[in-house]
Amino acid sequence: MNTLSATASPSAQTTQPDYAAVKTRQQAAWSSGDYAVVGTTLQIVGESLCEAMDLRSGQSVLDVAAGNGNVSLAAARRWCEVTSTDYVGSLLTRGRERAAAERLDIEFREADVEALPFGDGSFDAVVSTFGCMFAPNPRRTASEMLRVCKPGGKVGMANWTPDGFIGQLFKTIGQHVKPPAGIESPALWGSKARLDELFGPQASAIDVTVRQFNFRYRSPDHWLEIFKTFYGPVLKAFAALDAAAQPKLASDLIALVGKFNRTYDGTMVAPGDYLEVVVTKR
Repeated sequence: MNTLSATASPSAQTTQPDYAAVKTRQQAAWSSGDYAVVGTTLQIVGESLCEAMDLRSGQSVLDVAAGNGNVSLAAARRWCEVTSTDYVGSLLTRGRERAAAERLDIEFREADVEALPFGDGSFDAVVSTFGCMFAPNPRRTASEMLRVCKPGGKVGMANWTPDGFIGQLFKTIGQHVKPPAGIESPALWGSKARLDELFGPQASAIDVTVRQFNFRYRSPDHWLEIFKTFYGPVLKAFAALDAAAQPKLASDLIALVGKFNRTYDGTMVAPGDYLEVVVTKR
């Protein structure tokens, strides 16, 4: 993942990335594999975010880039009126299955976070865990989340940090597979400076807490197999490389796990830093 160069030429600075093309590729990546296999392990993050936002029964909550619905389910368990959205229909299907199993009343709807099909101020709260941070146009994404949130409402997010495990995962992938030109790293969403830039002008408060999610797997090799098979960005990274180049990426990813893994028994427990964010809209 790369950032726009501060020393880029005037012509480069005025050239807009082809967001539509990037989004098409991203949608294909998140549609591949089955993100829900990884997503279900992150449920605790959704529960923590709902508590940080102090969600109340009866509040209207929009989950954007919801994946298989971690925050959607957590909010519904708190008797909120939840709408769960994503632009990958198969992930919404996984969310529906989970909601049905728990008999939770959630509306599921295909929608793009950069063009939400809802009126201004439609929701008391707008949430996203490790979702909308990957949308290619961060300013448009933040603008849409704020637009559909009521004045005095809250925008809640969980975003991987640049120096944490997943931020470094994408950095490692970027050393093997060139990222789209002009697209800023999604890990920037995990910095307070970026959040102030995106939300500050319309926020009365931006509360940020650094938290950790522990990636627990049978072994580093087990983690790699799961992510290669089910986690779209990693699956697509390997698919983009020829057979001769794939072992080096695998080796680098296993080495990355080694830097974070805190166990010595052959299993994997790798803490991944993320920012838990609560923005209060003016």
